[in-house]
Parts: sequence; structure tokens; C-alpha cells
Amino acid sequence: MELNAVPDLPEIRPGDDLAGLVAERTDVEAGDVLTVASTVVSKAEGRAADLDDFPAGPRAREIATRLEGIAGEEKDPRFAQAVLEESTELVMEAPFLLTETRFGHVCVNAGIDRSNVPGHDLLLLPKRPAASAEQIRNGLLERGIEDVAVIVTDTCGRPFRHGQRGVALGWDGMPASRDWRGERDRDGRELGVTVQSVVDELASAANLVTGEGAGGTPAVVVRDWNFGNHEGSDALFRDLEGDFVRQALREWRYEE
Repeated sequence: MELNAVPDLPEIRPGDDLAGLVAERTDVEAGDVLTVASTVVSKAEGRAADLDDFPAGPRAREIATRLEGIAGEEKDPRFAQAVLEESTELVMEAPFLLTETRFGHVCVNAGIDRSNVPGHDLLLLPKRPAASAEQIRNGLLERGIEDVAVIVTDTCGRPFRHGQRGVALGWDGMPASRDWRGERDRDGRELGVTVQSVVDELASAANLVTGEGAGGTPAVVVRDWNFGNHEGSDALFRDLEGDFVRQALREWRYEE
């Protein structure tokens, strides 16, 4: 497959048409996958904010004080308040805030970004990344560009490993994963557990092209990638019943 960053995208502002900006700058063809970083999706959807938009309540002040004691540096309680308002659950409260977002993604600080936000303090994640992906895909359809899947991506860390990698937050036009269960390996053994998260893998591959920091290339066209003859699934975020790590953390907090 080939991955090419969309060139010369401008600084994105609220109300910008991302599908139109991409279509004006590169060829997108049927069968392609378009990945778009959540930062520009959030900017187009007006998700930039300031710390003063989040007056700190008692819980946010308590969290900020505790984290300051652990990390040894000042923590703004308004930032803690923003994290609380963007989360449905604090999975961990120390030594950092591990949260579940309102659309089911578990990440640090509700995915709130503090870089590349000109004129503002914070950039919140899109409210509904799957709907954002659908909107971009519909924008391509309106321009006669059919059969293109769209993935809204972000970067985050992974337990037990250093560094960040690309992940999918929302997608449209393709399943989230391909299910190999029931198929057979080269020795004829039936596969029983393998479900491949292809939207995450494509997001991670695209992140090699977009880079980080000041690169300015938040959209990537993936070409000649084939889903193959597999069953598909849209299950990506684990629910609590199947997430044994979160269950263990809950039990530990209860015992404390």
C-alpha cells in the first residue's frame, strides 16, 4: 500500500470544510482510506477552549493539589476541571488522570491537547468522532468521490510501553476490525481469538507520515490497502464487563 500526506493544508478554523480542503489538494480515489488527525477535526468543529472556560470546582482543586504533590510541579485546577467535564469516568486519579471519554476511548487527560492551538489554551477531542468521520466522508461523496473510508485519528500511549502511536477515534465506510476467527493458519489450525484492529493499524501507519509537532500534515491518503475476504466488526472500545484491567483498578480503589 501507499501512504501520502495531503500537502499544503492551511491552519484549520471553525466551520472549515475538511473534505473540500482535502479534495482541492490531492486526488482521492474509490477504495482509498483517508485518515484525518483529530486536532484538525476539533478545530473545524470549534473545540478550542480556554482554561477560564472551566472554573474549578472542589473536586478539580483536590485533584490538582494531589497531583502537584506527586509530580512536584504546579497543576492548574482549571485543567483538571476540563478533564472532568470531558470524561465519563476517572479510571485512575494518580499519578496522572486516566479517563474514559464520552465516546468510550480510554486515554490520559481526556485527550485534551495543549499544543498547536493558536489563540487558545486547550483543544478538546471531537464530541463524536464517528459522526465527524461520517461528515467528512459525506463531503467527499458530495464531490463525486465514492467508496472512500475515513478514520479520525489521535496519538496516545499504551500500557507497558514507552512512546505514543496512532489510534482510531472514529471511522466511517469500513469495519473497525477484521475477524480471523474460524479461519485457519498454515498448519490447518483454526484461529480462535484473532481479531485485527485495522482502523488502529491504519491510524498508526498514517502517523508515520503525519509525524508530530510542527509537521503540518494532519491528513493522509492510504491507497491499495485491501480489507480482504474476512468478517468485519465495529467493536473497538472495550466495555467494562470485558475490561479486566479496569475492573481490577476499581477493586483496588474500593479496597483503598
